[in-house]
Amino acid sequence: MDFLRPASWQEALAAKAEHPSAVPIAGGTDVMVEINFDHRRPAYLLDLNRVGELAEWETAGDIVRLGASVPYTRIMEHLRRELPGLALAAHTVASPQIRNRGGVGGNLGTASPAGDAHPALLAGGGEVEAVSVRGTRMIPIDDFYLGVKRNALAPDELIRAVHLRKATGPQQFSKVGTRNAMVIAVCAFGIALHPDRRTVRTGIGSAAPTPIRATAAEEFLTAALDEGGLWDNGKPVPPAVARQFADLVAAAANPIDDVRGTASYRRHALAVMARRTLGWTWEQYRGEQQEERNQPCA
Repeated sequence: MDFLRPASWQEALAAKAEHPSAVPIAGGTDVMVEINFDHRRPAYLLDLNRVGELAEWETAGDIVRLGASVPYTRIMEHLRRELPGLALAAHTVASPQIRNRGGVGGNLGTASPAGDAHPALLAGGGEVEAVSVRGTRMIPIDDFYLGVKRNALAPDELIRAVHLRKATGPQQFSKVGTRNAMVIAVCAFGIALHPDRRTVRTGIGSAAPTPIRATAAEEFLTAALDEGGLWDNGKPVPPAVARQFADLVAAAANPIDDVRGTASYRRHALAVMARRTLGWTWEQYRGEQQEERNQPCA
């Protein structure tokens, strides 16, 4: 195994172009596990730790450009307001040591359906900035996941950043595991309210061959909120609507039985998480709306 260590982004792109099979490594929290257990033995490892720009983020208007190697710890500490769903998901990632090393780019590159960042990324919406010596392209997050541990990157492309919209409403993330820490998700769920567009987005993890959205559930809930005038009147979501939303989320999943849980348990857990996170986000939204109404007029 050869170890490539570029000192700049351009050197990294050149190395990837010359060795398309090279496996990028930054935090190493996914790749090194596979190598240590001899599940993977790439001919080349492409170490990106000297490429400092990958560990930076910036905001422009309503967009956060999150470098591929920004550690989860920094997302938790500095981007909780802009990306609340992703910050919540970051809290559930393994241990403090791993959160200090791992980043969203690694989750995307590995494309494991159990990756903790995926439900929040899908619910929040955004694009993956994929770059090669041929140029840059923006891949919508909905189109990024192609199969089990397969993504839409070309062999010579590297993930430079993820572009995410700043939250305009409450977001939540929930995860079920066999213990409280250092655990791969049995299943996970993310939800984001987008009051500016009066829409809802979701993300499901570890309950299908790829991370997915529950689009039928989103469409149902969006229509129900609109028909009931709930965005404006701030009334609670009717229990029947919450139950139907939860059932549609569970129906969107395509889980399997494995050592972490059964398919039926995953569907049940997703329904519970969907109902609870909807309740949490909607109560937060109602509270924020009430505060705005109580603000004195200028």
